[in-house]
Amino acid sequence: MRRPLLVLAVLALAVASRLPASADGIMLVQAGAFWMGRDDGAPEEAPLHRVYVPDVWIERHKVTNAEFAGFLNARGRVTPAGERRYDWDDADARIHATGGAWLADAGFERHPAVEVSWFGARDYCAWRGRRLPTEVEWEKAARGDDRRPYPWGTAAPAAHLAVFARPYNATERGDARPAGAGPSGVEDLLGNLREWTASALRAYPYRTGDGREAWDGTGRVVVRGASHDDPAASLHAATRRSYDRRGAAAGHHFVGFRCATSEDLGEMAPGRR
Repeated sequence: MRRPLLVLAVLALAVASRLPASADGIMLVQAGAFWMGRDDGAPEEAPLHRVYVPDVWIERHKVTNAEFAGFLNARGRVTPAGERRYDWDDADARIHATGGAWLADAGFERHPAVEVSWFGARDYCAWRGRRLPTEVEWEKAARGDDRRPYPWGTAAPAAHLAVFARPYNATERGDARPAGAGPSGVEDLLGNLREWTASALRAYPYRTGDGREAWDGTGRVVVRGASHDDPAASLHAATRRSYDRRGAAAGHHFVGFRCATSEDLGEMAPGRR
């Protein structure tokens, strides 16, 4: 019996060694062209067009209140330039200073972080050695290559797929609805909180080389996804929203974020859906 047990142990170790990034909560969105935008939505979402996206690794879940509290303890609540990273004095905040340390409120530790400004999201991702995803990377993670309107496919939004049509500030944990994941395994893309991106708002067709992928504080920055208090009718993977610098410098009860990286973390795409 020793040899079969040894073989099983070696196989288990080999499988585990191939999944470090997945276990770390980051998923490979494989390189390729996909259909971005739509022709039946708002004018800024048209036209439906093909865009090529290189390999990108995007975090499976949005950053949580507990995770962002750790960053505040390490880097502080204000940038060196004086921009707020977090609206700590807002009534909707879920992280507070207690005994000289930032702590997530009880019961909200694993909910996605609210009231984080674009600057706070940018700096958190840099602290982790990552960055904010671009608008096109976010949409490819949500849609794959089959033009689906929702990350989970074509079925209408439902409570087991996404957090939406909720009361004000009624977020939930982002890891409780795996059935709502996109084709690369990224979860909670539509609902719970909208998400900051790295991209400046510009007209389609999307051009990766025209400077839109690094918002510089001028014009407007793109926000993707949907919030817990958005109605079902507003949920769509192609929906675009945006904020000017003033809006980006503030936190919001309906905007969160996740991080991404172009660093090659290996082959761990969870399989097509």
